[in-house]
Amino acid sequence: MELKFNSIEEEINYPPISDFVSLSFKRDDLIHPFISGNKWRKLKFNLIKARELNKKHLVTYGGAYSNHLLASAAAGAKFNFKTSAFVRGEEANNPILNLCRLFGMNLIFVSREDYKNKAKLVSNNFNDNNEVYVLEEGGFGFEAEKGCREIITELKNNYDHIFCSAGTGATAAGIINQVSLSQLKTTVHIVSLLKGGEFLKTEIDKLLIHKIEYQLHTDYHFGGYAKTKPELINFIKDFTQQTGILIDPVYTSKTLFAIQDLASKNYFKKNDKVLMIHTGGLFGILGMMDKFI
Repeated sequence: MELKFNSIEEEINYPPISDFVSLSFKRDDLIHPFISGNKWRKLKFNLIKARELNKKHLVTYGGAYSNHLLASAAAGAKFNFKTSAFVRGEEANNPILNLCRLFGMNLIFVSREDYKNKAKLVSNNFNDNNEVYVLEEGGFGFEAEKGCREIITELKNNYDHIFCSAGTGATAAGIINQVSLSQLKTTVHIVSLLKGGEFLKTEIDKLLIHKIEYQLHTDYHFGGYAKTKPELINFIKDFTQQTGILIDPVYTSKTLFAIQDLASKNYFKKNDKVLMIHTGGLFGILGMMDKFI
């Protein structure tokens, strides 16, 4: 099966940042309408492994607005896998879950308590199914890290700084590993979306090929995962209206805000080239549209 999509590097003219540095985006949001950004990166080698093992049923986990669930459902439909997902919380209907259903995904709603024991959920529901291939929540794992290395190998230009959002750490690890393997003189910056995000260093380091230096920024979570503040909402509106590029309130906006804040504090040298990885996952904004109206 052909497992290749394309993205581009695009220089961004956003004056609050570009007055200080040259800012570019790697537009992984353009990879695919539904299997976009790092979601595709993390799925690619999992799908290859599943096919090699003759597994035909992808089983995964996520919340009611999970971009990972949507990407998994769409990838299953495109590459001929059956898909099922354990959804955290009470049964719900929303645009994300309805798209998952449209792509053929079987949704199994479980209590937040039961959701904590994911191995038991799989065992209880698919114990006798030898065709099942389990995708970890958010796509975390070594196959995910391997796929995210391609973000760097695809680059056509060199950069002084590369920024990326982090939720589980797999994308971050892939980027850090490949920057090291490619011997690039680039500082990698990882922006945590989680309150108390210092623990991410442990998760990232589990997937590193050796000890590698990188910068972990933990002060731009805006209250925690999927949390926002009016300052961030206004930032998203301003950037989107000035550039025509949509960024989401959970991932990309917080990373771009970090770049702007660091630039305002003279963190960068004049004419530094900064690249932000646009990790896609834009459908999550549908759960927060009331904040933008």
